[in-house]
Amino acid sequence: MTLTTAAERHPLDPCTADELSKAVSILRKEVELSQRSFFSCGMLVEPEKQTVLGFSPGSSIDRRVRLIGHDREKGQSFEAIVAPEEDKLVECHWIENGQAPLNMEDVLAVYAALAEHPDWLAALEKRGITDTSLVHIEPWLSGIRPPEMPEGRVLRALAFLHTHPDDNYYARPIGGLIALIDTDSGKVIVQDHGVTPIPESPADYAASFVETQREDIKPLEITQPDGPSFEVQGQVIKWQKWQMRISVHPIEGLILHDVRYDDDGKDRSILYRASLSEMVVPYGDSDPIQYWKHAFDAGETALGQQGNSLKLGCDCLGEIHYFDAVMLGTDGSPYTVENAVCLHEEDYGILWKHTNLFRPDLPPEVRRSRRLVISMIHTIGNYEYGFFWYFYQDGTIQLEVKLTGIIGVSVAENGEGTSTSPLVAPGITSPIHQHLFCFRLDFNLDGLDNTVVEANVVPMANDPHPYGAGFEATRQVLTHEADAKRRIDPAASRNWRIENPNVTNQLGKPVAYKLLPQASPTFFAGDDTVAGKRGGFARHNLWVTPYDAAEHYAGAGPFTNLHTGGVGLPAYTKDNRAIENTDVVVWHTFGVTHVPRPEDWPIMPVEYAGFMLVPSGFFDRNPALDVPPSKKCSS
Repeated sequence: MTLTTAAERHPLDPCTADELSKAVSILRKEVELSQRSFFSCGMLVEPEKQTVLGFSPGSSIDRRVRLIGHDREKGQSFEAIVAPEEDKLVECHWIENGQAPLNMEDVLAVYAALAEHPDWLAALEKRGITDTSLVHIEPWLSGIRPPEMPEGRVLRALAFLHTHPDDNYYARPIGGLIALIDTDSGKVIVQDHGVTPIPESPADYAASFVETQREDIKPLEITQPDGPSFEVQGQVIKWQKWQMRISVHPIEGLILHDVRYDDDGKDRSILYRASLSEMVVPYGDSDPIQYWKHAFDAGETALGQQGNSLKLGCDCLGEIHYFDAVMLGTDGSPYTVENAVCLHEEDYGILWKHTNLFRPDLPPEVRRSRRLVISMIHTIGNYEYGFFWYFYQDGTIQLEVKLTGIIGVSVAENGEGTSTSPLVAPGITSPIHQHLFCFRLDFNLDGLDNTVVEANVVPMANDPHPYGAGFEATRQVLTHEADAKRRIDPAASRNWRIENPNVTNQLGKPVAYKLLPQASPTFFAGDDTVAGKRGGFARHNLWVTPYDAAEHYAGAGPFTNLHTGGVGLPAYTKDNRAIENTDVVVWHTFGVTHVPRPEDWPIMPVEYAGFMLVPSGFFDRNPALDVPPSKKCSS
């Protein structure tokens, strides 16, 4: 059910188009920006945590807007805080290390710089390419400024060859050719590492190009004749005892705020805020077209602004509620991404079941599981990332990342792949790489003062088990930041419990949720490498810090582009602060190491990564006992 009454204004409501427009106008009036300046994003400055937690409807709200952009004349990016309702510029400063995220202004600048550049055209002609309308140019983040171009807003460009305008151009990489472009000055350096054969096999995936399609798929309809079980009022969602607020951030994407659960009439808090903080995609191949790649798709490209407009029946199925997202265009004009967030519920098999074998006269007791799905999908160049939050009736929360799209490719010069770039199709290899995501989980588990405990299952040292098969669950309280730099250990069933030592359950134990990780790698890049210095957050699967409003990003945040590194989590934790029984933030890094395979071509089936937050003594018993039996249990 969707409530149509106007929601009360709240401090965490996303910026409106009017707020963004007014903030831009105030900034332009107060700060001298050149005609070549542009905006990368605009967002709400979230109020202090205590202000939000103490807010009551009707109270005054001090709204602030953060604007991030770049001035090509000055060659620097800027950050400004504006108070639109007060018609005031609060602060503005120029960024010394790093630059604003890549956007369409940069893409167009790359196209313009290469369109008639003689070295670029000569390199194409050397490969027999004279019709440049068939050349697709793919701008890429440079990571850092390379020695050949130590100044400017540097991007790299790769090239692919069309056979017709609607084809999959990634099937025909133009090997050995790369360009460096300073999009501020227009300077270009073309690097030609030698002519390689352009693959000829088509690899189209659009339905119009697939000659034969399966004919044995029958319709699968999702119907809810009485409507969905959720309610929406403004940005607030209520479903099956759950309540949360959502927003869309131009860097982080989908954010959960103030996640709560109604425990038999008792309103209980679980999370204050949860979102992606940063991600890194390092490549392990030494090919000149690949070795420099280590994309930070949140901070470098403003992942949230790359959200898709989701489609009913394709991205989402069933009774759907959509949330739009207001973003800031490069010219300072707001625009709306329609249907940016999808909300629906879905059947998820069995919730619980038991058949009493000793009482055949009693029917089996079984309950169907249903989950709430909140999702957003982003396209970053050749890749798609779907972020799906699931809420279950037993109090479990799950985050799932769905990775799909088109894998990066290189030319197989000798028709063979390598251990760092396997062959995926005739003439085409794809480099081994990782996708590592760092989520920032700001807990408020029955109160702000929480403790993190590591739990492992190990064989018993002095085993009293008669058969010598004893094993036990051990606990280690993580008291300081250095203790909490941890890695996943599936062999020990390792998990991390977030406990409130000040609130106990009916057994006298601290209430808790456990962070249940999946089997996941960490960063392969060494500490002293370019990628390692910039993506230090991916060195560990777990970090825990005391809450600090200024410590928001695992890396350099919206100024990750061309940043030299050394900031974020490694810097936050250098003083080894105490983290026991205090307001803590849990940072969880997880992901996949992708060794491409032929089945990933020409478009990759979804690969999954994620984690779960599972109640572990938070409730006194199974909280899903009150889920009623299904009315229709017959075939």
